[in-house]
Amino acid sequence: MITSEAAPFAKTGGLADVLGALPPALAKLGEEVAVVMPRYASIPLHGSTRISDGMRLSVGPNAFTAGIDQVEREGVRYLFVDCPPLYGRAGIYGEEGIAAYPDNHIRFALLNQAALEIGRSIFRPNIFHAHDWPGGLLAPYLRENHGSDPDFAGAKTVITIHNLGYQGNFPAASLSDLGISPALFHPNGLEFWGELSFLKAGIVWSDAITTVSPTYAREIQTPEYGAGLDGVLRDRAAKITGILNGVDYVEWSPDIDPYSKFPYSAQDLSGKRLAKRALMEEVGLPQNEARPLIGIVSRFAGQKGFDLLEEIVPELAAMDLAMVVLGSGEAPIEAMFRAMAKAHPEKFAVEVGYDEGLAHRIEAGADMFLMPSRYEPCGLSQLYSLRYATVPIVRATGGLEDTVDELTGFKFIEYTPEALLEAIREALVAWSDRPGWLERMRRGMAKDFSWDAAAVQYQRLYRSL
Repeated sequence: MITSEAAPFAKTGGLADVLGALPPALAKLGEEVAVVMPRYASIPLHGSTRISDGMRLSVGPNAFTAGIDQVEREGVRYLFVDCPPLYGRAGIYGEEGIAAYPDNHIRFALLNQAALEIGRSIFRPNIFHAHDWPGGLLAPYLRENHGSDPDFAGAKTVITIHNLGYQGNFPAASLSDLGISPALFHPNGLEFWGELSFLKAGIVWSDAITTVSPTYAREIQTPEYGAGLDGVLRDRAAKITGILNGVDYVEWSPDIDPYSKFPYSAQDLSGKRLAKRALMEEVGLPQNEARPLIGIVSRFAGQKGFDLLEEIVPELAAMDLAMVVLGSGEAPIEAMFRAMAKAHPEKFAVEVGYDEGLAHRIEAGADMFLMPSRYEPCGLSQLYSLRYATVPIVRATGGLEDTVDELTGFKFIEYTPEALLEAIREALVAWSDRPGWLERMRRGMAKDFSWDAAAVQYQRLYRSL
């Protein structure tokens, strides 16, 4: 597997969670799995072993020397490409004051070249499985630059699209840095609206394409969700499979959650009431346990649907509910939430930033969880919420559509403030029926979205190749 991030080593989002959980789940099924990723300056690799020194790599005219460090974890070999000129920086894709490093095309092209060299000399795979745009050049490098190399005879390629909104697009002039034939730069190849697209490269050259939920696999083949690549994806519809992401229930389970002082289970939900009381006290909300508490833990991004929420703030403020929000991201969304909390401190508590412990306590203490996403490839928070008996209110898109049903949560279809408000009202009405609400909570807790099922589907795909 080729990735830019994997938990617990480096993380900016859900991609890292997948690469921390799927490889061990495959190893449990008897597969041999190695994960190749950069060794960023931020990764303290305790207990690592240097298994290769002086690996010579080239990206077009650029020559590099890299070391390979290994960490074994849960039956998986994590192989880190140590190239300080490219990865010895504070950030993963960029840092404060630098939206994105200007040489990211070289940084992640090198990752793909390193994965191929590792596949030749350290770990001989049947499958190269790339994740998102940072792994997008693996397939064209393999097919176009090493197509007749006996070391890679029979090797197949898979690319997983975790979020089509991030495509790894670079100026056409960057092609000369990458060691790829200019003849491949055309609308049926690497070219995307005059630029070079890493993700499109992976889509065009890979033997199989997966997404992180079945509904998202269908959605990205439409103009509304295809981010300009819907035609390319429709042409390859037979290669596309939607496999729903899983959840690590060791990390996210209310009966063993180390961040909450009040464990509970479907058999004994009394701890949830205590968790709610403690959460309201922690975030400074009035201690009104009869009032439903809605939680939000999210990146503050346009994808997440908070423009709908902004339109209905007056209506929410007039309802008998409270809301606790944790997240950070785009400045206008941060400002919106801060304004809500300032205008209605008795109703809205907002923490800008990220706090892993508070995220867990919101899942444990909230009664409902809100995800009004414009699009959502899979989503993990709704899966956590189901296990924590925190009833999801979601837009019916992507993985939200696949994982929440009318027996476990509430969904709205139209991307409008009115549809969102109606879903919240429906949830509040259901909340007043306590026996029915308790049954809804328990049905959600009974759902199993562990990685075991996803790993079996990936294994089936690999075997089919």
